[in-house]
Amino acid sequence: MVDASVFAKTIKHPFRNILKRRNRPQLIMAIFMPTFQILTGINSILFYAPVLFQSMGFGANASLYSSALTGAVLASSTLISIAAVDRLGRRVLLISGGIQMITCQVIVAIILGLKLGAEGELSKGYSILVVIVICLFVLAFGYSWGPLGWTVPSEIFPLETRSAGQSITVAVNLLFTFIIAQSFLSLLCHLKFGIFLFFATWITIMTIFVSLFLPETKGVPIEEMILMWNKHWFWKRIMPQEPEIHDISDKAGA
Repeated sequence: MVDASVFAKTIKHPFRNILKRRNRPQLIMAIFMPTFQILTGINSILFYAPVLFQSMGFGANASLYSSALTGAVLASSTLISIAAVDRLGRRVLLISGGIQMITCQVIVAIILGLKLGAEGELSKGYSILVVIVICLFVLAFGYSWGPLGWTVPSEIFPLETRSAGQSITVAVNLLFTFIIAQSFLSLLCHLKFGIFLFFATWITIMTIFVSLFLPETKGVPIEEMILMWNKHWFWKRIMPQEPEIHDISDKAGA
């Protein structure tokens, strides 16, 4: 690890390196993983939980309690990921979490679409059911895309592009957090219960994306990640057939 750290400090132009063909899979993951993480709709639920629950007919205090409850569920659900990620693998948690989130979003959309009265209020029974389903959604995010949306990008970059890759991941995450935060209320007013179907559609896309294009990174050392991409059914078509020769000028002191 010490030798690797010393070598990493000799790398120049990481953003130039990440654009090279051999780093194409990692670059795509650095963009799509944080994008999909935000398009689950989790930030919208956490940011606007009081407004969201009030629009469903909850009282002001009840909506605040529901918001606090979802936050507590999210914090505690990360413990599931900590316990299971190195046993079950990243793909299992991401795909299973995606399926659970899709199911929860669709259930909430159906309940709101069919049972939300003309006065914009749900009955007590359905209100409790909505809170439970949203908590299950938050639970699924907390053990899958929440922590693993950061874990996977941190594992897949070689030393020559690690700093650039992590910078791109954070920048994309913050960009889409801003976009969704600014547009959520407008989407809620126009789509109403359809907002949950909107996010369910994106979760479906990202779950398919993971199942097809993300190889399992459990137990793979950083220096062997390049072999993982070369063995993948899709990425091996993009990866160069012969290892590219590093430009000597990319390394300081060479």
